[in-house]
Amino acid sequence: MVYAIVRAGGRQEKVSVGDHVTLDRVEAEAGSTIELPAVMLVDGDEVTTSADELSKVTVTAEVQENLRGKKIVIHKFKNKTGYHKRQGHRSELTRVKVTSIA
Repeated sequence: MVYAIVRAGGRQEKVSVGDHVTLDRVEAEAGSTIELPAVMLVDGDEVTTSADELSKVTVTAEVQENLRGKKIVIHKFKNKTGYHKRQGHRSELTRVKVTSIA
């Protein structure tokens, strides 16, 4: 089984061909392709972590859609003072499908 660990946004994701992965927003339109930098490559029993060999590895993915994540509600409260503050946040995300690891 071939899979790769790629750097995407501030995180690392384990991907193989055909996987659908949700990443932090990537500046690309739906239907376009992007390349993700590989951190590690596993091909059967062979593990590659050398920077020189990984520079030759390309992980390509097709952008499926740009979307927004689930709403997170932040509520700050201080007892006996009447202070409370509500704030919401939704992350900008991109869903991609890994098409090849070469």
